[in-house]
Formats: sequence, C-alpha cells, structure tokens
Amino acid sequence: LPLRILIVEDDPIMRIGLKQLLSSQPQQLVIGMAEDGHRGVEAALALKPDLAIIDVGMPHLDGISATQKIKKAIPEIKIVMLTSHSADTEIIASLSSGADAYCIKGISLEKLLTAIAVVREGATYLDAQIAQKIVHHLQPNPVKRFDRNVGTQLSKRELEVLELIVEGYSNPEIGKKLNLSVNTIKTYVRSIMNKLMVSDRVQAAVTALRNGIVQ
Repeated sequence: LPLRILIVEDDPIMRIGLKQLLSSQPQQLVIGMAEDGHRGVEAALALKPDLAIIDVGMPHLDGISATQKIKKAIPEIKIVMLTSHSADTEIIASLSSGADAYCIKGISLEKLLTAIAVVREGATYLDAQIAQKIVHHLQPNPVKRFDRNVGTQLSKRELEVLELIVEGYSNPEIGKKLNLSVNTIKTYVRSIMNKLMVSDRVQAAVTALRNGIVQ
C-alpha cells in the first residue's frame, strides 16, 4: 500500500513543489494539502493520513499546536516538521508535541525521503544541525547534579508556566494565557530556572522533559 501523505504548508509554491516531488516517488501518495494549522488539523481528522509534513510558522494555528492536536486525535500518525525555524525553543516544543522528525527547509529530497523512511520505522529523525543543538542541551552539567525531587518544589503556578515554556510560548504569550503581567511571568521564569539549576529557558524545557516534571 502507498504511504498516504498530508502536506500542511502556508507557502503555495512550497506546497505545490512538495506535492510534485513526493508524488513522483514510488509508493507515496499525497492525499491532501492545507494552508494553515486549523485546516491541517481538519484535513488530518477527515483523511487519516499515514504521515503529515507540517511547517512550524503558519497563520491561525502554528505547526506545533497543530501537531499536538493531530497527535492527540491520531496517535499513530507520523509527523515530519519541515520549516525554516531553527530556534531551540521551537525544536524542543515540536518534539515534545509529538513530532517524529525535524527538518530545515532547503533539505535535499534524498534526506527528506530518508526522514520519512526513518519515522515510518518508528524512529526519530533530526537534521544534523538540529541534532547538534539537542545534544548540546542534553549534555549533563558536570558541576551541578540535578535533584529529581525538585519538581515537587515548584509551585502550582510555576508548573503551569513551565508547561507553557515547554510548549514554546513566549513570556507575553504566557502572561496572556494566565492573565498575568509580563513582569510577573519573568519572576516565575527566574524562580523556575533557579530551582532547576539552569541558565536559560531551553535548558529548563529540556530538564523538565528529561526528568518527567512535564509530560
């Protein structure tokens, strides 16, 4: 049976080009395309593809949120993020939302097909430059030993803020969601980083995921 693929991409040229490239491959069938995250979720629920290729930065609903919604509804679907975004927080948020691969636009067709093949086998695929970033943030700190009980030291509000950090939200976005000022959110973020013994938001997100503080 051919691999049934959904493309979720707001750039029409990129969308059409991807369809032509993927459709030219044996045993691959592009069954649908969507130009934003909301329509991508709707298409995924209606078409039940085997795999979705999703951009991160899209109008109405970003690719990370769309991935989360699609994976929740269809856990078995494979999702390849194909994007120009390479910020650490977006990479971490995408993977924690359920993405199976993270590729940067400009990737060769050969490597994209490799990513598709890898995720079909149940593994995770990362661009080389993305993998280096992840490895850097996963490297243990030889000086500070993380106390796995520190999660219980975080207040309920700090845990709420930490969950939103993991999902890739900025301080103003977190403030809006929790109905708090940006300065208050900054205070919570500083407290979280102190308790987790990390120096930036990405390390906080990685530490939270690695130690099960945030699922």
